[in-house]
Amino acid sequence: EIPSAYSVSNLNQGEINVDELENKFTQARSAILSLQKPDGHWCFPLEADCTIPAEYILMMHFMDEIDVILENKIARFIREKQDPAHGGWPLYYGGACDISCTIKSYYALKLVGDSPDAAHMVRAREAILERGGAAKANVFTRLLLAMYEQIPWSGVPVVPTELVLLPSWFPFHISKVSYWSRTVMIPLSILCTIKARAINPRNVDIRELFIVPPEQEKNYFPQADTWLKRAFMLVERVLSRVEPKLPQAIRQYSIRKAENWTLERLNGECGIGAIFPAMVNAHESLALLGYAYDHPSRVQCRNALRGLLIDEGERAWCQPCVSPVWDTVLTCLALQEDPATDQEPVLKALDWLVEQQVLDEPGDWRDKQPDLPGGGWAFQYANPHYPDLDDTAAVAWALDQSDKQRYQKPLDRAAGWLAGMQSGNGGFAAFDIDNTYHYLNEIPFADHGALIDPPTSDVTARCVGLLGKYGKHQREVWRGISFLLREQEKNGSWFGRWGTNYIYGTWSVLEAFRLVNFDMQHTSVRRAVKWLESVQRADGGWGETNDSYLDTQLAGQFPETSTAFQTAWAVLGLLAVGEINSEPVRRGINYLLRSQADDHLWEDPWFTAPGFPRVFYLRYHGYSKFFPIWALARYRALTKETVA
Repeated sequence: EIPSAYSVSNLNQGEINVDELENKFTQARSAILSLQKPDGHWCFPLEADCTIPAEYILMMHFMDEIDVILENKIARFIREKQDPAHGGWPLYYGGACDISCTIKSYYALKLVGDSPDAAHMVRAREAILERGGAAKANVFTRLLLAMYEQIPWSGVPVVPTELVLLPSWFPFHISKVSYWSRTVMIPLSILCTIKARAINPRNVDIRELFIVPPEQEKNYFPQADTWLKRAFMLVERVLSRVEPKLPQAIRQYSIRKAENWTLERLNGECGIGAIFPAMVNAHESLALLGYAYDHPSRVQCRNALRGLLIDEGERAWCQPCVSPVWDTVLTCLALQEDPATDQEPVLKALDWLVEQQVLDEPGDWRDKQPDLPGGGWAFQYANPHYPDLDDTAAVAWALDQSDKQRYQKPLDRAAGWLAGMQSGNGGFAAFDIDNTYHYLNEIPFADHGALIDPPTSDVTARCVGLLGKYGKHQREVWRGISFLLREQEKNGSWFGRWGTNYIYGTWSVLEAFRLVNFDMQHTSVRRAVKWLESVQRADGGWGETNDSYLDTQLAGQFPETSTAFQTAWAVLGLLAVGEINSEPVRRGINYLLRSQADDHLWEDPWFTAPGFPRVFYLRYHGYSKFFPIWALARYRALTKETVA
């Protein structure tokens, strides 16, 4: 039903069918409200590649805590995700074969009982051998294979617990790497130091995946292609010889220190760091340190891991983490676009979000800002050591445009915390300040290239937008805008660190410019508009492949199709800078109307964001639902003429 306060009779809609727009928006809004939890929040599934479900099976066999029914459900999911085009498993839907993901998937299926002679296993094995065999796997995969005694420990970097003893001035210190690296690395260092051995009760091996017998292989480490990598490789070789000879007193002290660090951050039944890899390492390390099966810390780890499972009946899979705060605030922002609609569900959600604010709890971010009052939000249900700036800025944005007086206190704390977390270059990172020790990405352990957490355009945009809208901390706002202007690409777009890719980054920045009342005729804005319009597809939508993280020539390009979530980002970006009546916007809106599914929402199989560009990607199942609603809602609101 169209609110009586508006008239739609004289809209300049071009080919937009106004009745269709109204009906489909209303249906979509009702559909997403039906998914709201009783306490007011939303939480949609968060999917990664098959590395995560495969590792769940591998973890059960490592610990000899095998749930046969569950492992068979997960195995069914893994088999269904095998790509028939290349026989392996990709990092994202439709992607190329990834050798490490394929090795773990193959091993997991073999542990469950799949015969190596089965057709799908033969195809996977051929894909692995064509790419050089299991010796070419990444560091994390080789570490797992070492614990399963499939390769010697000489085939992996040294990760000793003594790392926790290094002083902060040393070139490597745990505070100099990102939160996700910290929470994964420290419990992992316990496993590596004690040379963990998987129980592997069925004694399953994967020697058939090696071209050279693993004990004879000499080329586990890729050729160093920079002087810095060569220097770190030299350090690695020296350390590998020194590490076994370290005094036992120091060794035992460092193990206890790493153990205590891990225990402090176990985070109840949401798990250490609230991310799967860290939880697995903590779970396994506590077991090997002698904690009993029913010890409360072991129980916490086990329950946290089980909490990541999605059981679909015939099949099951494991999430890398959960995203309730992020899903809730983005849904709220979508529903706030038209204030004439009922806002009670939004207020209920915002009240839930306020309860999740992290205020005075201990946090790693306090290492650099010990006197800064807390005020952030975490991404997950609970992760108090690690609130993140993106969630905090988005939640504060929603609070600010809902009822500033009602939410004044949490809003003040959030804005103050964000302003205090600005990095020296004017940008904002996801979790830390000045986490820009780029040389650390050259160490042998960091072949994933994501050991640190530097400022990015998308997070900076969200923080700048909120602080600008809030009206205080203007010095931080203009420093942030300067950072964004410096970061603009030559083609007019912005890089998307936490969403795929340049379309996401460009929308994020243009949205921030709207919130701070930036000059929309500024050259940077017009260049961004021109770029967005230039990559619109023939069907009126937008799409961008995750391959654009490998090849910048693919920025804004997707050979297969448009996607609903990327179309919504592009439309929102154009609307943010005033392109309300433009043909590209109308074509984008029509694409969203045409692609709405029978359940009145949208569904895309494509992965929506990188966890770590090039090596780990995510599919936020909610993105293809709330972002199209957001775009339709904004378009409706901006094209309506208020009747007195």
